[in-house]
Amino acid sequence: MKRILLISLIIFLGNFEANAQKSFRIGYVDMEYILENVPEYQEASAQLDTRVKDWREVAAKNRSEIAALKEELENEKPLLTKELIEEREEEIAYREEQATEYEQNRFGPNGDYIIQKKQLIRPIQDQVFTAVQEIAKNRNLDMVFDRTSESGMIYASRQLDVSDQVLRSINRASNRRQLDSKEEIEEFEREENRTVEEDAEIAEKEKAVRDNKSEREALIEERKRQRDSIKEARQREFEERRKRILEERQRRKDSIQAIRNQKDTIN
Repeated sequence: MKRILLISLIIFLGNFEANAQKSFRIGYVDMEYILENVPEYQEASAQLDTRVKDWREVAAKNRSEIAALKEELENEKPLLTKELIEEREEEIAYREEQATEYEQNRFGPNGDYIIQKKQLIRPIQDQVFTAVQEIAKNRNLDMVFDRTSESGMIYASRQLDVSDQVLRSINRASNRRQLDSKEEIEEFEREENRTVEEDAEIAEKEKAVRDNKSEREALIEERKRQRDSIKEARQREFEERRKRILEERQRRKDSIQAIRNQKDTIN
């Protein structure tokens, strides 16, 4: 299957090259080979293998004990009442459920083995991807594949990304019926036939416009924040001044009232 996909890709790129008059450079890595030659990975992998061995021994022990319980029950059935037999069978069913749950937790799709394997390989993969990007740029590689991976491609030049074109084509297709004038149809066809480089140039211009707009909005927001800050400061100053005036008035009133009270006491 991988060979078929690779051959199809090569044919596609060959046709693309003939049309675009551009040569494509492809590289690949062997992740298994890389992992086998990274000492840190091998050491951690050995530790994981030891844990896996312990988990398998526990799982085997659980199954062995369950088998012994079943055999014991079969041998003792003639001597047991119906209630005791049902009780023993329930116990065995519970032990089987626990054993299955243990195996799923250790070796299931979301079990410890898969999780720890991913955690083990992730740092190496990150290093590989970083190195691949640097090497691909230095050697002008357009694509890099992992020959041992199901996903295949691990690096592709941004110039080969036609996602925006595909999305735009889908969106335009839904509006195609609404095109009435000849000018609209011609404009639609020109946009649909733009190359990746032209799309990238237009996207860069649109980004520059957005950036300028963002800068203007940020400047406006900063000026508004400054005005609000000045306004708040003035409001606080006004409130404090008003508070001082009211307090001074109250002190005067209290003082006058105290004098009056003193006169009344003398009289």
